[in-house]
Amino acid sequence: MELIQRPRRLRGNDAVRRLCRETRMSPDGLIYPIFVDETLRGVRPIEALPGQNHYGVDSVCQAVEACLEAGVNHGILFGLPATKDAVGTSAWAEDGVVQQAIRAIKQKYPDFYIITDVCLCEYTDHGHCGILCGHEVDNDKTLKVLAKTALSHVQAGADMVAPSDMMDGRVAAIRATLDEHGHQTTPIMAYSAKYASAFYGPFRSAAGSAPSFGDRRGYQMDPHNRKEALKECALDIEEGADIIMVKPALSYLDVIRECSDAYDLPMCAYQVSGEYAMIKATAAAGLINEYKVMCEAALSVFRAGANMLITYFAKELAQAIRKGDIG
Repeated sequence: MELIQRPRRLRGNDAVRRLCRETRMSPDGLIYPIFVDETLRGVRPIEALPGQNHYGVDSVCQAVEACLEAGVNHGILFGLPATKDAVGTSAWAEDGVVQQAIRAIKQKYPDFYIITDVCLCEYTDHGHCGILCGHEVDNDKTLKVLAKTALSHVQAGADMVAPSDMMDGRVAAIRATLDEHGHQTTPIMAYSAKYASAFYGPFRSAAGSAPSFGDRRGYQMDPHNRKEALKECALDIEEGADIIMVKPALSYLDVIRECSDAYDLPMCAYQVSGEYAMIKATAAAGLINEYKVMCEAALSVFRAGANMLITYFAKELAQAIRKGDIG
């Protein structure tokens, strides 16, 4: 048969397949979530997230050491404070759990890149992401404390802040506050298109951040909406975001692609707790090959247009990339 085009020529062996890959991954694009519990000494497994741990401030460097050994040089910190109140006071305290963890890490591993999640849900006694007015989150009052929280993280030594609250105008408020205090070069990674997703359950259990009433659909995005994500990204870019994000990842690959195509900023995606837990649970039931599905799922996010990925599989993925199984 006389065929001019034979696509299989470029699939014949591993060497040519690797040569012709359109999507390439690197450990440099992986970010590992780290949970720090102010009430804990040592390490405690997280039941809702098999293979993940809570760390005390005294042990958080163990998490960083494991990342570095695997080839992961970036982490994002989430704090579980000892005390909570209606306005999340401990979120911006100088001796808050995240602030303590940053200083501990930077003292031992100064080159490890620390991103901090900036939100109030882990610090408020009602579990919502801002200051309440009745049963509603007051957007503009919340901006002030988010900016204070971000500043406290940077003053403790954070390299980047990542507001995840979905308040209108929070990137502008944080940028103005950081600049005012001489931190013009500190980047902001905005959770720009954060959907009101059912995939967050294991995280809320791990972080103790489930709302005590209602839900977050009044400020997180409706999963039905695609064009709105473009609007949210545009607003964050106008306000000074340096990186934009879509969260969750796998159910929103179309959104990642559209936002990545529309804007020149680096694009992050978050493979959230429910996505991770589903892979772990299905593998534990013997229904899938965990390693291969982990690799394929991460690859799909990068193929959709992400430049970086927050994932609980970061260490395993970095090793898979180094082995040549993905990348």
